[in-house]
Amino acid sequence: MNGRNVKISIDYLRYVLRIRFQQHFGTDDTPETIEPPQLASDGSPFYEYVSQHDLSFNEYIILLLALTPHVQPDIFSKTVQEFMPEGGDFPEFGGVKGTNHRGFLPTGETAVFLLAEGDYEKRFAVQKIFSDDHFFYRQNVLRIEEPPEGEPMLSGRLAMSREFIELFTSGDEYRPKFTTNFPAKRVHTQMTWDDLILNYQTMQQIEDIKNWTLYHQQFLDDWQMRRKVKPGYRALFYGPPGTGKTLTASLLGKYTERDVYKIDLSMVVSKYIGETEKNLSKIFDQAEHRHWILFFDEADSIFGKRTGVQSSNDKYANQEVSFLLQRIEDYDGLIILASNLKSNIDTAFLRRFHSVIYFPLPDEDERLVLWRKSFPPQVVFSPDVNFKHIATQYEMSGALIMNVVQHACLRALARQSDQIAQRDIVEGIQREFFKQGKTL
Repeated sequence: MNGRNVKISIDYLRYVLRIRFQQHFGTDDTPETIEPPQLASDGSPFYEYVSQHDLSFNEYIILLLALTPHVQPDIFSKTVQEFMPEGGDFPEFGGVKGTNHRGFLPTGETAVFLLAEGDYEKRFAVQKIFSDDHFFYRQNVLRIEEPPEGEPMLSGRLAMSREFIELFTSGDEYRPKFTTNFPAKRVHTQMTWDDLILNYQTMQQIEDIKNWTLYHQQFLDDWQMRRKVKPGYRALFYGPPGTGKTLTASLLGKYTERDVYKIDLSMVVSKYIGETEKNLSKIFDQAEHRHWILFFDEADSIFGKRTGVQSSNDKYANQEVSFLLQRIEDYDGLIILASNLKSNIDTAFLRRFHSVIYFPLPDEDERLVLWRKSFPPQVVFSPDVNFKHIATQYEMSGALIMNVVQHACLRALARQSDQIAQRDIVEGIQREFFKQGKTL
């Protein structure tokens, strides 16, 4: 879908390169102005991005410089070879070679060569496009990689983010894979809000989060509140295991069309100084400006209470908490922390939460609804099944009830039957209680 306009744009970049080389080597007369290409109004992601942002000539060329190595990387080397057939050094053109890719990779100096023509004012104007204030950086479109210590700032490689490479080529949204470099998994659910059985007060607080997720942009921009309130929303879900904390986070993502990423804290927390912050930065850097919901389950391990400084380890542990405080305050999306106990979370975090929501074990009436709704519609129940008695007699979380439902259904299937008996359910309950060291 992007192919037509990307080809038009890269052909245009080749044209601009040749004109600039002609100017530099003084080989031919060159036009005084270079007219921009006429892109096809095809609704492709590349066309929509260029059109919506009304890119200047400089911005358009820099965007193409960052994109071209991923589409047609030989353009730069072929152009140099055309004008320097005998070879030789050409430092004004900038560029570096990659580790695996041995061809030319443009740098900030490549952009300056094309756009500044030795003019300092034009050079400084190009530099501004690489500043933190420019939307290329704020939207994580492209940036200049940090050059080695002591080398010129613009000598760093011009790098486009994986997100926009995917968007401008395949047209797909980039979703990072779970790796050591990105220790977070995308979670989703096939369940609906009707499957979530919670008390009225808890559901009302969740409704507040839904409202923020759906309407916060309108609140910040249309109602001009951005300068008065900090970006993002932070919530703590606490309560016993299996009470719906993870399911609620998944449903919030599903019904607000946001990706939910569950952070694997076992891969984030490190005993080595500075590694925890580095691992967290990888997640926050990817998530910035992408409207993800970040879900920290069992958050006590990283958001727990700070200790008194009695050793260097305590000092660095407290620095990790301070780093986290800054990152979650700066994040412009929804962050959800989950914990069994509210008291385990550092009070510095608690003060910054917009919502602190308790997920209690379901009461008798809620358990009765869960028992009746959790079995598949294909099953039939023997006359001795008494859900009212089961709900009254056994205090269980929703997750444990689902474990029992699975056990009972598999027992019935093993009998080549679709009938669930009371003993199937009670046996499942016994198994769950035994796992917890309890008896009926």
